[in-house]
Amino acid sequence: MLDELNILKQLLPSLPQAEDVVAGPGDDCAAVACGGRRILLAAADQLVGGVHYYRETTSPEAAGRKLMCRNLSDIAAMGGVPKWALLCVAAGGRSPEWVLAFCRGAAEAGKRFGVSVIGGDLASLPAEGEVASLTILGEADAAAFTLRSGAKPGDLLYVTGEIGNSLASGHHLDFEPRLAEGRFLAENGFASAMLDISDGLLLDAERLAKASRLRLCIDPAAVPLRAGAERESALSDGEDYELLFTVPPGREEELKQVWKLTKLTRIGVAEPGEPDVCDCSGRSLLRNGKCGYEH
Repeated sequence: MLDELNILKQLLPSLPQAEDVVAGPGDDCAAVACGGRRILLAAADQLVGGVHYYRETTSPEAAGRKLMCRNLSDIAAMGGVPKWALLCVAAGGRSPEWVLAFCRGAAEAGKRFGVSVIGGDLASLPAEGEVASLTILGEADAAAFTLRSGAKPGDLLYVTGEIGNSLASGHHLDFEPRLAEGRFLAENGFASAMLDISDGLLLDAERLAKASRLRLCIDPAAVPLRAGAERESALSDGEDYELLFTVPPGREEELKQVWKLTKLTRIGVAEPGEPDVCDCSGRSLLRNGKCGYEH
């Protein structure tokens, strides 16, 4: 175990940021001012064989698609529009045909959403396996993108789609990034804070709570489950790639009336207090075992 969360806790505060960085490390994407109303969004993610997919049974096209789509999910969480990508692949024990199929899978997935793969790098590994990294670049309006830090006490907590059983169901390979949903929520001011659920509902809810400096109260019984999911494990499974967001209470009825996209479910509320994720009785859900996936 890399102890990812502890490393990031020590590293991120030490990284210097220029004045044009609107949002640095800690959100789904970095946001950089580009003059006028234009914001450049940037994010990077990796895909490791044997960690993020089964090497023996996953096609290279499906693996490449997943790498692209998990990056698109980060753009969705900011309410942005994806534009360009850089793709890097390092592999050992794979044929050139496998690498080509992986890259084409990523490129075809990007093409569906208007993304051009504009460069990257290839390398060989001294041992069998593969590691791929993709950098996604996108755009957003300076007045219409969403961070994790905007939630206020009283805001209502919502989630798109369904949660849990992502691995066994194959959802982690064939999910649709919620780009239309994220953009609609951001551009119409419905989401006060938003992120995508990649590492587990509880762990990502904790990230939103810490960024917004409040407590989130979740009703586990209200969480919409994917077919085959068990409620307790669904809260921490991860790889759902749904959007978790808060809605000001005065906007909820309007959102319900105009929403025409995927399923929406209210699962909780933001309250004043130390950052935490609690159930309806006020009991913390973060201190009873696994909360999400950690590297």
